[in-house]
Amino acid sequence: INAEYMGVVCCEDRLDFAEMLSRLAQSARRAVSAMVQQTRKLNLHEYQSKELMAKFGLHTQRGWVASSVDEAVQVATALAHKYKTNEIVVKAQIHAGGRGKGTFNTGHKGGVALCHGNEQVATAARAMLGNRLITKQTGPTGQPCEKVLVLQSADLFSEFYLAIVLDRAACGPVIVSSKMGGMDIEQVAHENPNAIIKTPVDVMRGLTREQATTIARSLVEDTPHVKPETLADMADQIMRLYDLFCKCDATQVEINPFAFSNQGVLNVDAKINFDDNAAFRQKDIFNMRDPAQEDPRDVAAAKFDLNYIGLDGNIACLVNGAGLAMATMDIIKLKGGSPANFLDVGGNANQRQVTEAFKLLTSDPNVKAILVNIFGGIMQCDVIARGIIGAAKQINLNVPLVVRLAGTNSELGAQLLKESGLPILTASDLGDAAVKAVGAVQGL
Repeated sequence: INAEYMGVVCCEDRLDFAEMLSRLAQSARRAVSAMVQQTRKLNLHEYQSKELMAKFGLHTQRGWVASSVDEAVQVATALAHKYKTNEIVVKAQIHAGGRGKGTFNTGHKGGVALCHGNEQVATAARAMLGNRLITKQTGPTGQPCEKVLVLQSADLFSEFYLAIVLDRAACGPVIVSSKMGGMDIEQVAHENPNAIIKTPVDVMRGLTREQATTIARSLVEDTPHVKPETLADMADQIMRLYDLFCKCDATQVEINPFAFSNQGVLNVDAKINFDDNAAFRQKDIFNMRDPAQEDPRDVAAAKFDLNYIGLDGNIACLVNGAGLAMATMDIIKLKGGSPANFLDVGGNANQRQVTEAFKLLTSDPNVKAILVNIFGGIMQCDVIARGIIGAAKQINLNVPLVVRLAGTNSELGAQLLKESGLPILTASDLGDAAVKAVGAVQGL
């Protein structure tokens, strides 16, 4: 085994060895955590989720989506005329929860507004559209609001929480329910965990009517004067929600609140996630993807089949193979640096992918140096070298570039780099490459 390729480090004594194991374990946990977070699952906007839910017979508020202030007013006018109401709800459409308590980059507070009349609808839509909404789930930069959902207001008498998720411990779907709906469910779970009820579903039998009725009863046990037909309607809605979950390959369906209202049982706010592995058979759903709500780097990486995870360091890494990428990150950390990303180009990358990878790396303003670490097996080092040369010329690379090539056609790759005339630092091994990258950042 090529020990240096595998990222093996020699230690002087037991204490040194123990410290190294601790460092490597921490790096591995960070990398694995990042890879779990990077798993791409399709998110839908609320209006898209409600359109999908309607196809399965789920009750939702009446309304339509709007992309401009004029469209929002037109929808409000139509709702007021058809349903004889003057109360209209305007909701910002972004891929995050906590919109009602969010703040726009303009300082305007609230991504959900209860309006009376078209003038207030226009004011709310104008404050939301074209701006970025910042919530607990978006991060400090927020997400762009390009559409608003304009709905008929509903009087909610009782609010509950209902979700269906895939649970590894249960080896299948679990229905999560609570009488404490219409609020932050994470806070409920923290402050009153007994208020959360989990009902595992046998994936082979599916959700039974008995289970759905039991869940419905547990939600309304403190609600007086619940009619039998209302309880039956709740159970039916839970059954339909499970049907959607299975037939649409969802990983999560969350309704908060699931409520009694003047319009009957309502699924007021919905969040649905889907497994990307099902994209081939859920094409209509996956065509609803909104790239504007995703990290542009993730979108670019997916487009060119690059495995990319952004981190908070300043030394960018371009590596082939996940194991080697993790070892490269470890060695950078060991030598006093901080990796800016995890980027695995795979075993059969072409020159275009390498060029796009460089564009991706240099789009991060925190990157002060780039370390390319390639072990040629299936991947040929001369292909990588040509991609590096082409990318460096095309994007006018202005940060130090350190390249270590080993394996198939490594001599040819090194020769191509040398003859390119570009200021590329070559390294004899991974340790040397890390030292040179860290030194370049620190000005050594």
